[in-house]
Amino acid sequence: MPVNYATPAADQLFPVAGVRLGVAEAEIRKKNRRDLTLVALDTGCTVAGVFTQNRFCAAPVQLCRNHLAAGKGIRALVINTGIANAGTGEPGRQAAQATCDAVGELLGIGADQVLPFSTGVILEPLPVDRLVAGLPAAKANLNADNWHAAAHAIMTTDTIAKAASRNATVNGKKVTISGISKGAGMIKPNMATMLGFVATDAGIAQPLLDQLVKEAADASFNCITVDGDTSTNDSFVMIASGQSGVTIADETDAGWAEIKAAMIAVAVELAQAIVRDGEGATKFITVAVEGGKDAEECRKVGYAIGHSPLVKTAFFASDPNLGRILAAIGYAGIADLDVDGVKVWLDDVMVAENGGRAAAYKEADGARVMAQAEITVRVDLGRGAAKAKVYTCDFSYDYVKINADYRS
Repeated sequence: MPVNYATPAADQLFPVAGVRLGVAEAEIRKKNRRDLTLVALDTGCTVAGVFTQNRFCAAPVQLCRNHLAAGKGIRALVINTGIANAGTGEPGRQAAQATCDAVGELLGIGADQVLPFSTGVILEPLPVDRLVAGLPAAKANLNADNWHAAAHAIMTTDTIAKAASRNATVNGKKVTISGISKGAGMIKPNMATMLGFVATDAGIAQPLLDQLVKEAADASFNCITVDGDTSTNDSFVMIASGQSGVTIADETDAGWAEIKAAMIAVAVELAQAIVRDGEGATKFITVAVEGGKDAEECRKVGYAIGHSPLVKTAFFASDPNLGRILAAIGYAGIADLDVDGVKVWLDDVMVAENGGRAAAYKEADGARVMAQAEITVRVDLGRGAAKAKVYTCDFSYDYVKINADYRS
């Protein structure tokens, strides 16, 4: 079960003017499940994305990069679950292209105006015939208020659908932001995320949106880790339709700060939902690192703690074996770190200072915090003013079971 997270009700996921979503059962891998999502965008939408840095990036990721770079104006997204179309070589690229061709023909747009996304099992061929056969049903289902259905249709090992919405008043006009994400395993920060899609009816100039999607990823999806594995298919896309009447052409324009903050807040909520639904997770952990010389070294420490199987299994067991946290800080890659200046807390309980155990620390206090469903590990490096956060979860027996049975 996810840690303190529930999918918002359908009526709490607000339509975004200019964006319609449709889902269908295409039997990509399994019968009787929604596994195909089509997103149709009105003319005039701006679209930006960031993608995995895994060198074995999937065929659809390659096409997404090419189609965004072509600058023809993206008019549709197509997402399938079940098969990742990764590690499939030239046949995989042909399958992704055939998918775009079919969507283009169905909607009367260019194939290079389509962004394809796949998620699921790697090394298996994408059944393009079944995908294409499911597209008419997805088109017939297109609707602006289908965010709830789409959140369910992009799931793989997720136990719960992940979605978020915000309404904001900007320059006296209502602006809506809605988004969905999927992911529960093979989660490690590396440029983007598993699959994440955020749309707004504000108008945002292309250069600003290109900048915003990177900033939002760095503040959200690039701050999460479940198991330290970087997916071949990670993609995070932002869409701005411009139909609210609010248009931002430059970062000095009135309302930009509010829109930017709201877009990032939705991305953070979606990213945290992935960790809360981490495969087998029973605890949600925030690693807050401060006192660094720069944000990068703070992130190094956060990732070292968040990736550590020894730390994560200790959290699962509610075992305050806190030397594992100190060890992770020590191997994080800060060559000139003075460990005598490092302080560590579990929530408000100081556990380490002056190079060792805090004088006032009692193991009963550590055990009390470790038993909570939500825990903050705070680290002060004592060498500057920079800070960063990483979100992670524990490792349970179920993580092994889920991944041992992934293809069955």
